Amino acid sequence: MPDATRATVIVNVDIPGPVISRHLYGHFAEHLGRCIYGGFWVGEDSPIPNVGGIRQDVVQALRELGIPNLRWPGGCFADEYHWRDGIGPRADRPRMINTNWGDVEENNHFGTHEFMALCELLGAEPYINGNVGSGTVREMSEWVEYLTRSGTSPMVELRRANGREEPWRVPFWGLGNEPWGGGGRMRAETYTDLARQYALFCKNHGDNVLHRIAAGASEDDYAWTEALMRAVDELSHDTFPVLPFEAISVHYYTIGGTWTTKGSATQFDDDDYWRTIVAAQDVEPLLRRHIAVMDRYDPQRQVGLVLDEWGTWWDVEPGTNPGFLYQQNTMRDALVASLHFDVFHRLADRLSMANIAQTVNVLQAMLLTDEETGALVRTPTYHVFEMNKVHHDATSVPVHVRAPQAQREVAGRTVPTLSASASVHAGRCHVSLTNTDLEHEVLVDLDLRGASLTELTARVLAPQSAGSFNSAEHPEDVRPQPLKLASTATGVRLTLPPHSFAILKAA
Repeated sequence: MPDATRATVIVNVDIPGPVISRHLYGHFAEHLGRCIYGGFWVGEDSPIPNVGGIRQDVVQALRELGIPNLRWPGGCFADEYHWRDGIGPRADRPRMINTNWGDVEENNHFGTHEFMALCELLGAEPYINGNVGSGTVREMSEWVEYLTRSGTSPMVELRRANGREEPWRVPFWGLGNEPWGGGGRMRAETYTDLARQYALFCKNHGDNVLHRIAAGASEDDYAWTEALMRAVDELSHDTFPVLPFEAISVHYYTIGGTWTTKGSATQFDDDDYWRTIVAAQDVEPLLRRHIAVMDRYDPQRQVGLVLDEWGTWWDVEPGTNPGFLYQQNTMRDALVASLHFDVFHRLADRLSMANIAQTVNVLQAMLLTDEETGALVRTPTYHVFEMNKVHHDATSVPVHVRAPQAQREVAGRTVPTLSASASVHAGRCHVSLTNTDLEHEVLVDLDLRGASLTELTARVLAPQSAGSFNSAEHPEDVRPQPLKLASTATGVRLTLPPHSFAILKAA
């Protein structure tokens, strides 16, 4: 392969596809490690600037992403969380042991009111995950009432006694988490019956309409998706047809090694890198197969698919609590994110939400906070989210990549090394481009068809190596830079460096 690989990317600006929901750029915050405590929550007495105990610089950084929604309190923690323990005066809240993550004490100082205050500060819509594994139908039903009902009722009076007069708006509601594993070790049919039952009692109060999300499959468990979709089909043919839930979820993590030996977040060789890229690209056929199952039962696509846990998962950083899942975040992780977003854009007619795991200090985080100095670090993945926010609620358009040289042989598979997606909104077109090749730049001729767009600008994320990362000592080693463009007869020419991500704007 020559040092510079040539490629043509054709964007049909005038052929609208599905809208790319901003909720495909959602986030996830679990009571796990330092995501909540030491991440979002520092307490009102902290020397770190805060608003009611919520860390101010974290809020500001996430607002810059246009964060659309935040999933909480888990994850695995959701199915041992009892919401009444997290309301009322903090000093009076009962403590518990977080048996899932580190076997540490949870003081419940961050509960319902604190989470809703966080969402208001972020301008994000709450996605609350209820407890099916160790909870009850009544407990979940009353939580919905506590949060969303106005007027008068026992739960409304309890909320008012705790200082909140008006109800909140809570659009997204999860019916448990991973019931096939830590959420109950259930069979698909068992959980499906429970999901129907719980969904019935999670009611709409006033003008708050719940988008209820049934806990779906682990990776390629298509039989689990089928069991949930049979429930949709059965109830759609009932005397009074209803949707038992508005969406089903699936979880998929990108792991370059194995579940027992995942590998280092920062110390990896070329083989480790390419295994990771292959695993990231595998999300598309996996989602398409789940969608094919859903299409058999729901051809009108009334039920959404939600990838509410995704991202890279590595061995924890040396010297940290293994139950806290703290890992560094390199350009390799950023490329995993950019590849996922191209897939999300292509599947936006069925894929309605996605939530990266997780937002602060856990797994593929946007932000890392330094325990000693209090410094805040934006990760390479953060920058991909920021650069790509132009796609929020934009209309996807078809992209055709012609790059016969842009490929790599990995373990007997031919892997493309150039990925692209595009959208249009308000007279502007944005094109995302990812070059995963570790050595070769790509000379891209971008052909923008169907519109006259002459005002062109671009930014690129292209650090020294795929292993580059930001730290408290070097917080800007990986950051976006302007990318040079050259006009051509049909569009624009640009050069994508190795292991890089770029976003182009045309108006």
